[in-house]
Amino acid sequence: MTINQFVESISSYLIEKRRSFHKMPELGFTEYVTTYRIFQQLDELDFNIFVGEETLVADERYGVPTQSELDEAEVRACHNGVPQAFIEKMQGGQTGIVAVLDTGRPGPHTAMRFDIDALPIKESQDDEHLPASNGFRSTIEDCMHACGHDGHTTIGLGVAKFLHEHHDELTGRYTLLFQPAEEGGRGAKAMVAKGWLDDVDYFLSGHLGIGDQEAGVVSATSSRFLASSKLNVHFKGKSAHAGVEPNEGKNALLAAASASLHLNSIPRHKDGATRVNVGRLEAGSGRNVIADYAYMEMETRGETTELNQYMLEQAKRMIDSSGQLYDVETEVEFMGEALNGRCDAEFLELIPKANEDNRFVTGVIDTIEVGASEDVTFMMERVQDQGGKATFMIFPSSIPNGHHHPAFDFDEYSLKTAVSTFAHTIQYINEQETI
Repeated sequence: MTINQFVESISSYLIEKRRSFHKMPELGFTEYVTTYRIFQQLDELDFNIFVGEETLVADERYGVPTQSELDEAEVRACHNGVPQAFIEKMQGGQTGIVAVLDTGRPGPHTAMRFDIDALPIKESQDDEHLPASNGFRSTIEDCMHACGHDGHTTIGLGVAKFLHEHHDELTGRYTLLFQPAEEGGRGAKAMVAKGWLDDVDYFLSGHLGIGDQEAGVVSATSSRFLASSKLNVHFKGKSAHAGVEPNEGKNALLAAASASLHLNSIPRHKDGATRVNVGRLEAGSGRNVIADYAYMEMETRGETTELNQYMLEQAKRMIDSSGQLYDVETEVEFMGEALNGRCDAEFLELIPKANEDNRFVTGVIDTIEVGASEDVTFMMERVQDQGGKATFMIFPSSIPNGHHHPAFDFDEYSLKTAVSTFAHTIQYINEQETI
């Protein structure tokens, strides 16, 4: 069976799995049900499977949920059919899964990353929103696959099926990393620390959406990843009666509000693009109470690691100064990060050649600018530092609303485009390395 025939044969499988994952979104390090469902699919194939502490170094994770959030996720997993013994393997939020296929024949080591987490977004119920009108809207309140990771997980399973079906024709070793907690730059570094990328020759990764092109187009590489830092900020003041003794209070709300405004006054840098955003701000308990506590979630970004470091240092200065202005204590928690990764130029020629006969690809372009941050850059950097080659492909899709929007969705045809691109590229690398 040719790759094109194989991909067509699993078309309905890809759609069914994508919609199943979409209905059960889980935030980073709480992907208990998602991990188990991936395991169920891989367990039928020719892979050595690694779960829990086998997949990552727990202490290298960023932004691990609270114990109560983890407990809630484990209860939900139990109610959704995940065996207790499997839950115990992932206890403490050690989610994600790694699958390795070794052909036993000399050849390159090819690794691929597929992220599996969702976002804290309440999904649209509008009839125009396909998941809502077709019965696969999120079943988890205030949680949604709003960035295509349900599709990425599905693509990974499609690639796993390809490797299984073509096992006898391939050489070398293949590692599939189903990564938790990509959102917020929290999960990749922990997988890297486990050593999965230390001897990889080729690293393939990618993302659905992003570009303006219709489904079927493939971008061989990406440009302009932004390095990023994710911060939680706590402002600790003193409560008091706003009418009787306002002078006794220390207003954490005003300190946080001041910081949120001043953060956006950080001078942009001459050397390249920089970003700052306050995405969440909570404070106060009543109209006549001086707020003794405020909480902020924010991020910085930079076109290079150095530019992001500039933004991070300036942000900390603004936060500290705002606290001093209102005599309020500030505490900054570092919650995640990403690097300014680069793709190797070799893929500009390799991807088009590999997909010349791919009937699910209407065209290959050189690069698409991401303009965002991705913790896959930790994986890419480790591969490149060891002499391997890495790329981050884009599989554009017409999306009625943007990424991280309550009505985000993508053209499911791009699932076939992505799986076939991975498969044709794997086959091409295999052929070139064995000549």
